[in-house]
Amino acid sequence: MKFGFDIDDTLINLREHAFHLYNKKLNQNIALEVFHELKTVEIHEAFGMEKEAGNAMWISLLEEIYFTDCPAFEGAIRTLQQLKIDGHEIFYITSRPKKYCMQTREWMKAQGFPVEDEHFFCGMQDDEKIATINDLELDYYFDDKPAVLETLNDVTTKVYIMNQSYNQHVNLPRLYQWSELKEIMK
Repeated sequence: MKFGFDIDDTLINLREHAFHLYNKKLNQNIALEVFHELKTVEIHEAFGMEKEAGNAMWISLLEEIYFTDCPAFEGAIRTLQQLKIDGHEIFYITSRPKKYCMQTREWMKAQGFPVEDEHFFCGMQDDEKIATINDLELDYYFDDKPAVLETLNDVTTKVYIMNQSYNQHVNLPRLYQWSELKEIMK
């Protein structure tokens, strides 16, 4: 089978990692409970920042957010490694900026994710992921963002949403932990 995965906040805990960096950079101590209550993908509101200032901070910290010690979600690496061992094809489809594609691919490999260069797609807008997913004829696709998943209504791919505080309004099958993938495949 062919499996497609978004990276940020689907396989790795990027927003929470960024939240900790914001606390450190802004010399604040906003509780993690505040993060878990956010109803938006963006995290700046938790720090009392307007959208423009929040976007500027995100951009200024982008490389540190992307390429430092951001943890994978529990079981994500092991689950994808097992898929590969079992003979499934794994595709990564991320909206990270094009200029970070090669560095992101190498970072994913260094973390232990099974990455084949020709199965790594990067630098597209969220709404462009649909064409890639269709072209690859994926059996399963996993993502966290409502803006992406809402474009996947008319595909034969089985679409799952990685549960996050900001996507509770989306009515799709949910993945809460990577250990659940075995059950999904049955």
